[in-house]
Amino acid sequence: MTDTPQLDETLFRAPDPDALFPGAPGTQPVKILLLYGSLRQVSYSRLASEEAARILQKLGAETRTFNPSGLPLPDETDASQAKVQELRDLVTWCDGMVWCSPERHGAMTGIMKAQIDWIPLSLGAVRPTQGKTLAVMQVNGGSQSFNAVNQLRILGRWMRLLTIPNQSSVAKAWSEFDSDGRMKPSPYYNRIVDVMEELVKFTLLTRDIREHLVDRYSERVESAEKLMARVNSTP
Repeated sequence: MTDTPQLDETLFRAPDPDALFPGAPGTQPVKILLLYGSLRQVSYSRLASEEAARILQKLGAETRTFNPSGLPLPDETDASQAKVQELRDLVTWCDGMVWCSPERHGAMTGIMKAQIDWIPLSLGAVRPTQGKTLAVMQVNGGSQSFNAVNQLRILGRWMRLLTIPNQSSVAKAWSEFDSDGRMKPSPYYNRIVDVMEELVKFTLLTRDIREHLVDRYSERVESAEKLMARVNSTP
């Protein structure tokens, strides 16, 4: 039952305990990028992400939030546009992300999707999202729903992010914030605290071993094949 003639034994690797459990973990604060999905003057996805950022900072994280105002539609311009570069630089900078979208017509907003569509799977030899952590959140105008967070999870997997198990969905978001834009104490707020705690824990657990976690046999085979093709084509 252990006969595997399909495998290239020179490229097949068992998990390395020394790489999975390094002796000295990093001591720098985790770096978390927050994206939100509305440009309204009173944007509950922005307000919820601001509350998440405050919690993250209290947990010892460094946070940055991207303002999507002025970001062009995907393919409307090239990636040299200033807002596109700002977003991509932040994605490269971070160890993990929080995505928070309103639910509109039963789905995430186009503004949220446009931000994710501008994030490439690779920048040269660097994959800016692969192996980084992700927490997903949504706000709702009416009763609680999970359509947006479910879609965000699919996108997170597509972007090769490590999406944490917990998530947040705030129902009737207009009633959960006071006149100063601060979230009121509630089970919804407590859930956001839970999600941010979990995000920081997962990020601390994985950021130092990210490259080992996402090292894939199929890609090692492909790289070896490309190397062989290049060597064989050399005069």
